[in-house]
Amino acid sequence: MKRITTIIATTFVIANTLMATTTTSRASLNLLLRRSPPKLRNSKFFSSSSSCQFRPSTLPKSYPCPIWSSSFSFCLPPRSTSTSLPFRHFSSSPPSMSSAIAAAASSSVSDESLLSSNPLLQDFDFPPFDSVDAEHVRPGIRALLQHLEGELEQLENSVEPSWPKLVEPLEKLVDRLSVVWGVINHLKAVKDTPELRAAIEDVQPEKVKFQLRLGQSKPIYNAFKAIRESPEWSSLSEARQPQIKEAVLTGIALDDEKREEFNKIEQELEKLSHKFSENVLDATKKFEKLITDKKEMDGLPPSALGLFAQAAVSKGHENATAENGPWVITLDAPSYLPVMQHAKNRALREELYRAYLTRASSGDLDNTAIIDQILKLRLEKAKLLGYNNYAEVSMTMKMATVEKASELLEKLRSASWGPAVQDMEDLKSFAKSQGAEESGSLTHWDTTFWSERLRESKYDINEEELRPYFSLPKVMDGLFSLAKTLFGVDIEPADGVAPVWNSDVRFYRVKDSSGSPIAYFYFDPYSRPSEKRGGAWMGEVFSRSQVMAQKGTSVRLPVAHMVCNQTPPVGDKPSLMTFREVETVFHEFGHALQHMLTKQDEGLVAGIRNVEWDAVELPSQFMENWCYHRDTLMSIAKHYQTGETLPEEIYKKLLAARTFRAGSFSLRQLKFASLDLELHTNYVPGGPESIYDVDQRVSVKTQVIPPLPEDRFLCGFSHIFAGGYAAGYYSYKWAEVLSADAFSAFEDAGLDDMKAVQETGQRFRNTVLALGGGKAPLKVFVEFRGREPSPEPLLRHNGLLAASAPA
Repeated sequence: MKRITTIIATTFVIANTLMATTTTSRASLNLLLRRSPPKLRNSKFFSSSSSCQFRPSTLPKSYPCPIWSSSFSFCLPPRSTSTSLPFRHFSSSPPSMSSAIAAAASSSVSDESLLSSNPLLQDFDFPPFDSVDAEHVRPGIRALLQHLEGELEQLENSVEPSWPKLVEPLEKLVDRLSVVWGVINHLKAVKDTPELRAAIEDVQPEKVKFQLRLGQSKPIYNAFKAIRESPEWSSLSEARQPQIKEAVLTGIALDDEKREEFNKIEQELEKLSHKFSENVLDATKKFEKLITDKKEMDGLPPSALGLFAQAAVSKGHENATAENGPWVITLDAPSYLPVMQHAKNRALREELYRAYLTRASSGDLDNTAIIDQILKLRLEKAKLLGYNNYAEVSMTMKMATVEKASELLEKLRSASWGPAVQDMEDLKSFAKSQGAEESGSLTHWDTTFWSERLRESKYDINEEELRPYFSLPKVMDGLFSLAKTLFGVDIEPADGVAPVWNSDVRFYRVKDSSGSPIAYFYFDPYSRPSEKRGGAWMGEVFSRSQVMAQKGTSVRLPVAHMVCNQTPPVGDKPSLMTFREVETVFHEFGHALQHMLTKQDEGLVAGIRNVEWDAVELPSQFMENWCYHRDTLMSIAKHYQTGETLPEEIYKKLLAARTFRAGSFSLRQLKFASLDLELHTNYVPGGPESIYDVDQRVSVKTQVIPPLPEDRFLCGFSHIFAGGYAAGYYSYKWAEVLSADAFSAFEDAGLDDMKAVQETGQRFRNTVLALGGGKAPLKVFVEFRGREPSPEPLLRHNGLLAASAPA
């Protein structure tokens, strides 16, 4: 979100089933399914792009954050004091979930007593994260799927073309699977074990088979068509109409033979995606560097040495200390980044860089063949659906078109190239002034180190020296205070109300101005390399939904989880954060806010559900801007020991440093976005070019330092091969345009005018955060901003506006 995120587990259904024609030609699909936004003023990139609301047939549980740092920092690897709560998950469908499933499945799946005690099948207010084990997955999911198959068959036999008789039962059915599958998928991300992984792999094909069966149901499809063609259509609310008239390409319009082929492709893609992700995780965990010579650690700050010693202790070196070692370095971000930033040992930096860039590219963990097969199957899927390439399929689910995305990327690239070249010249000159032997031949493992030295010299800012001012408790207090100011909500601890998967996880309650709970969320802040996926993400636990409300309540409240991978506490010190980690927390909280502050009662468009992929980063990137707002930053930047506020002169330097190497950082993101689009438009799997040839070719225009010949970054590019960003990585830049322009509304109102800030914040809450996917995001933005978005605020914030002025 730098980082997303969330499942839209309604995925393959509801809005996702209508297709009012049986032809799969692109022209006919476009005529029926595309919805053009109103012609508004002054927006080269947004005025002609499609705003149709297709949803992909499968979406990840969470949106991974972008790879934004020159040192390969990942956001991923590519979300009442009483226990009497205002909703229960399965309570809307008597008999109880557990008894219904046990009765339905006991004869063929497992012993009824075992099923009745399976935590995945119980009624619960919050998921039983603390009691679900690998042994529960196979019987639990199979029993659930058998139960849902029966419900689906019953619905098909009695389906009526009306909202209460069609959409509401479907939402209940889909919600059950999304929540239960979400529990085990989340545990796999934060508490991975070989046993859990194997269990999920076993039942995943059965889950995908059911999803395809549901998404391709002819009776349901025909009922949606009937609603679309009935007098009832004109009376449906704006939030309901997109769910019916916008279709997901689920293959429902294909003939039987092609649909069977489509389904096989979907199954295989799901399997390959999971294998890709597992290989990256295993390759990351596999690398360990044990160091016993203190000279090799020269330059590394005490916080990093403490972390490395802590890792050594966990590996059996019981007497390891920060001062004397030994130390264990891994490829996990909190370990990898300090080495690239601070280690004077150039050979050590090179070793880690090469290890990182070649993760999952050799031996049993090699992702190369998996990538080729994924790209081959995506192209076959696109052809089956009548499209020229997979990028065209992807863009039907986004605001942009391939052409508009490419146009924006090129505009930003041309604005970034010159400054990026100058950035490198500045680094060379500075390294030379410091007498560095490598000054004439700076390369990949040098740029982050010398960038940090130049930043310290130019702005007198040492990121490590800032850590004591950013303790996690104070950062969270300041973040919650900002939420109250901008959006009028109170956030309070609710630890103990919900089960958690690790003792470090916190649980919070969100209340409106009347004091009533409106949402809840989990926060899992720390890195755990042995079991937890890298990066940061926001995920959905429950969506807001009127249909899923408990009897006696009007709506089920949304629940989110927010996951980061920052430096854990060392010894008796709290978690002391880098400024980048502060930005990450703000970013993920932005995603959570859109999920939690939604006012949509239609569960399938509430929160971030049904929001176009390239618009969903708007709230998260918007929140990052407040890290540079003086009052906000000063409220969180308090020394953890003395309570001293960050000195004013350091704040000014931080502000000035905001555009430091902006051209380089922008160009790096543009490289990933351009490579993603190229692989999904022009690349021919099995053709004369390899995926690495494409990477090298794209890099000519997007990297000042050419990549190494042995660069295998693609083998770890989880965003597009395991994270849902295929032909969509450009979305980060697209959304940056939206978020920068949104923040400029506060600048226009006056950041020092508290009343104006609060009024603008309420308008942002009532539009961007409240309307969810029930209204096209371009309309939502215009409702908030009063006009279409412009890229100018982004270029201005990045200090690149002047550079882009000449045509």
